[in-house]
Amino acid sequence: MTAGHGVGESVTVAVTADEARYRVTIGAGLLERLGELYLRPGTQALVVTDENVALHYLEPAVAALERGGLRVSSTVLPAGEHTKTAAFLATLYDRLYDLGAGRGDTVVALGGGVIGDLAGYAAATFQRGLHLVQAPTTILAMVDAAVGGKVAVDYRAGKNYVGTFYQPDLVVADLRTLATLPARQVRSGWAEIVKHGLLAGGETLALTEAGAARPQAPEPRLLAADVRLKAAVVARDPRETSGERAALNLGHTIGHAIEVAGGYDVYTHGEAVGLGLRAALRLSQAVRGLDAAAAERGQRLLSAAGLPERLAGVAPADVAALVGRDKKAAGGEARFVLLDELGKAVTGITVPAGLQSEVITWLTGR
Repeated sequence: MTAGHGVGESVTVAVTADEARYRVTIGAGLLERLGELYLRPGTQALVVTDENVALHYLEPAVAALERGGLRVSSTVLPAGEHTKTAAFLATLYDRLYDLGAGRGDTVVALGGGVIGDLAGYAAATFQRGLHLVQAPTTILAMVDAAVGGKVAVDYRAGKNYVGTFYQPDLVVADLRTLATLPARQVRSGWAEIVKHGLLAGGETLALTEAGAARPQAPEPRLLAADVRLKAAVVARDPRETSGERAALNLGHTIGHAIEVAGGYDVYTHGEAVGLGLRAALRLSQAVRGLDAAAAERGQRLLSAAGLPERLAGVAPADVAALVGRDKKAAGGEARFVLLDELGKAVTGITVPAGLQSEVITWLTGR
């Protein structure tokens, strides 16, 4: 697959969260400038990546960091959600310990959301915090996982059950890395782009609809619009204490349950969230009175982005049982993010269990 991104101007978005301020830079060819963009000479960096990404991008990333004056080591982990566990976290702790890493040193997360979450959590907790650079190589990570400071590992049946908030020093999104992204991962990333479009409405939604015609080559301005939306929410609620950041979980309550019910093998995170967004649009009609034409507009956009049309290969009863285990549930009751209109989300909505089961069943035959 060719992503179609030549060298061009980059776009930078400023993010502020807690007392942290950092840049998200989006453009083509940025991995080759990683050391120049980071500018921390004289310290050491551990690049954490997976087997798939390492084949294409580990060497140029290491070389760029070395040109920037860093002493660089690397660790290559298996690819996939099953790597985001305490066992592989311990592997990273062992590597950092053996390197004699100290609080002036840096972890560079080179990969998708799994690597970003795992390496980010290691950076946050080893010696109470190392420096962190996120270098996302998937669409999903560029617009979501690498921005905002959430880092975590999975625990038993709970996705991201063990985690914290830890902001990076820098996020570098090199659009050239999308050239080697499988079509399925492209579609997965578009679930988050569609989510942001539904949350923002207006121009961002229009940009999203236009971009869905070429999902493998998203425009930098579309990704920048997504990052700006997330950055604005994170700035107002960096640690999910005011409730505003919960809006970013649109589609995730049922989506996470679908992902876990499939053992992380039937659906990717993005595919599951895409189904969760379909359910959220349906529930928004039933519970919040979302206009039918607006809901259909959202459903069409999900289809245009190539996301799953219906739930298959996972038992609806298993999904329904897992919804109550969502880590944001209160008193055993899941709290949903729904839409009053496109561009206007409401959080903390309780949906009767019967209606939850009904919409999950609806996903199987829509």
